[in-house]
Amino acid sequence: MFGYGSAATVLGRDEVASILADGLGSVALEGKKVLVLVPDSTRHAPIPLMFELLAEHLGGRAAELDYLVALGTHPAMDEDAIAALVGLTVAQRAQLHPGIGIENHAWDDPAELAPLGVIPARDVAELTQGLLSVDVPVALNRRILDADHIVICGPVFPHEVAGFSGGAKYLFPGIAGPEIIDATHWLGALVTSSATIGVKDTPVRKMVHRAAELVPRPITCIALAVSGDALHGVYVGGHVEAWSAAADLAAELGITTVSRPYRRVLSMPSPIYDDLWTAAKAMYKTEPAIADGGEVVIYAPHLTEISYTHAAAIEAVGYHVRDYFTLQPGRFDDVPGMIKAHSTHVKGVGSYDPTTGVETPRIAVTLATGIPEWRCRAVNLGFLDHREVDPAEWEGREDEGVLVVRNAGEMLYRVGPTPQRTVS
Repeated sequence: MFGYGSAATVLGRDEVASILADGLGSVALEGKKVLVLVPDSTRHAPIPLMFELLAEHLGGRAAELDYLVALGTHPAMDEDAIAALVGLTVAQRAQLHPGIGIENHAWDDPAELAPLGVIPARDVAELTQGLLSVDVPVALNRRILDADHIVICGPVFPHEVAGFSGGAKYLFPGIAGPEIIDATHWLGALVTSSATIGVKDTPVRKMVHRAAELVPRPITCIALAVSGDALHGVYVGGHVEAWSAAADLAAELGITTVSRPYRRVLSMPSPIYDDLWTAAKAMYKTEPAIADGGEVVIYAPHLTEISYTHAAAIEAVGYHVRDYFTLQPGRFDDVPGMIKAHSTHVKGVGSYDPTTGVETPRIAVTLATGIPEWRCRAVNLGFLDHREVDPAEWEGREDEGVLVVRNAGEMLYRVGPTPQRTVS
């Protein structure tokens, strides 16, 4: 593996170019069809820089160089958005890179998916310590079969489902079919977000790495460690090793340790999130730093939709703690695992008494968004009129147990001890 990273250093273009030259120089890509997987616009990452440098490094070596946006189940990006993702206009992209294709992944179109095999139930049970014991079919976007080599290029952050994002997660769920997406997300919900986020060795990560063994093409990973728009680390190599190195640095960059829990948090998601499905990271990344009985207020006036892909399914179920699903056997068997997982991740840790039907979440989750009150109440979330919220009135009140988090969604907050950044 080749790479460099430091929490104290921001890498410049020449340094990144040198790392890529070293890391990709020994990979047999001459005359090959190369498919690069990149995140969509819901991740902070220097994708324009990487697109430019990969065109320079691989344009003269690879027979073909194409890109696939690892959307998971996010909505498809239009041509303007795809061009902007790589730092260009549609006209510039057509003029400068006419031979480089960039396509969206389509997770719900069987014609776009290639079955790769099945992870048998006995292996799933071993990987998950008995939390799941079912056969898990594995399918990926069939464009991988047209390629000779896959390159994963994207950032690594603390993540609510896998522990840390990045690496083979750009395969599963990035360009995967629904079965493996449902299985891994529901597995993450069974473990719970608060016990997973910011942890490297998780059952979901083990499942993702096991699924990657079924991919019939060689994989090289370019794992990035970023803080906002600043690039601190680039690691090139096998998807496990490169991801692991980036995750170690991401833990330094992306975790803030607080000395005591807060009773109220005003969490203001980054504008890169345009529905609650993605903006809910403002909840996941602050939940571990909120006291029992406390509240997180997701303040995002620009949000008007629960999910552009899954709203109907979410509204049919609502938001509930994990035990609401697990202690009512059979009732929710037809609900996709990804929907149940999102539900429990947003609601957070809590308990459910099946004899009384009483659900007791550990904290309250309140939306101060453009989503109307009736929809918030209907899905079992609190409501606060965003027009009555002045973030300035919440600032400077840490001694009162009140915290404001701006651009929420990538920095994880949790209570000490103090291995990373510390807030008193």
